[in-house]
Formats: sequence, structure tokens, C-alpha cells
Amino acid sequence: MKRMHIVVGSALVALVAFFAQSAVAQNSWSLDKSHSSLKFGVKHLVVSEVEGSFKSFTGSVKAKDDTFADAQIEFAADVASINTDDEKRDGHLKSDDFFNAEKFPQMKFVSKSFKKTGKDKYKLTGDLTIRDVTKTATFDVDFGGVVKDPWGNIKAGFKATTSINRFDYNLKWNTMLEAGGAVVGKEIKITANIELAKAKS
Repeated sequence: MKRMHIVVGSALVALVAFFAQSAVAQNSWSLDKSHSSLKFGVKHLVVSEVEGSFKSFTGSVKAKDDTFADAQIEFAADVASINTDDEKRDGHLKSDDFFNAEKFPQMKFVSKSFKKTGKDKYKLTGDLTIRDVTKTATFDVDFGGVVKDPWGNIKAGFKATTSINRFDYNLKWNTMLEAGGAVVGKEIKITANIELAKAKS
């Protein structure tokens, strides 16, 4: 009987510890859209770079503490919100030559790992889905830190950058120049400037 009490007691302690850890791991952070941006750049005619952004995007982060180690991160962008300050070009990017916004309205990222690599430096790795293609992508992340704003809200800031080959995601349109090289480069540079707000308990 005494042994049974010890076993039951140990199980209860383990169960309490598990739920305590789970509660800590469920600290939630939401995207502060007014202080965040999702931008991209791509070579044009070999000699210059065109920049654009997605105006509509969402994101959520769950982390066990304010270091964000092993955080769970998800982001999504509405393809139809693409903006390069040129209506005709934006229409082309929304077409099947590129994103096909009608058939594939969102591009998504779901993290697999978020590891510290140095002082305020992280590697974010996860699944990036564009159109009907999902591939592993890794972002270099600069962590700006955590701060309380004048209204008592806890905020955190990050800058994440990566490069992808657009052909890997069926962004397939390609026209070559007479002198060589493509009108639109294959490499797309992605920059996400993110401010998060911690959910109040």
C-alpha cells in the first residue's frame, strides 16, 4: 500500500510538472501590424532591384519565455495584397505566371525550429508554402529584445531575412535578355520586420 501511495504521488508530481511546463510554453504573442512589414526584392534586367511588399499578413508566436528559444512560429500573407507601386506589374504577379492569387490565396510559413546562434542572433527554420509547393526555408534573425511600452504592453522585435529561388515554388515566368540574363531574377530576398505584443494574462 505504501509503495502504491509513492507511485501515485510520483505520478501526480509528474502530472503537475507537465501541466506547469505546458502553461509556461503557452505564452502567446500576436503581430503588431502597424509596426511590422513583409517585404521582398528581386533583380530586374540584371542591373537593378525591384522591391515590393505584402500589405495583409498575420502571425502568431508561442514561447516558453522571453528568450524565445524553441518558439513556435506561424505566419501567412495574402497574395492578393502584393504591392510594388505598379498596378500592371502587381496584376502580373497575381496571375498564374507567378503566384496565382485566385487559386493559391495565401503563402504560409510554419516553424520547425528557432535556435540561438549568438548574441541576439537566431536561425529560424520551417516549411514555406507558396502556390502548391512546400519547401524548407531558413531565416537569419536579429532579435531586438523585449520592452514594456508606455501603455504597459510587453513588446518584442525581430528582423528576419532569407533568400529563395522562385523557380523552386513554380513562380515560373521567365524572359531572357538578348545580352544574357533574365528580365526578372530567380533569387527573391525576403525581409520581415516584426513587432510582437505579448498576450496579457
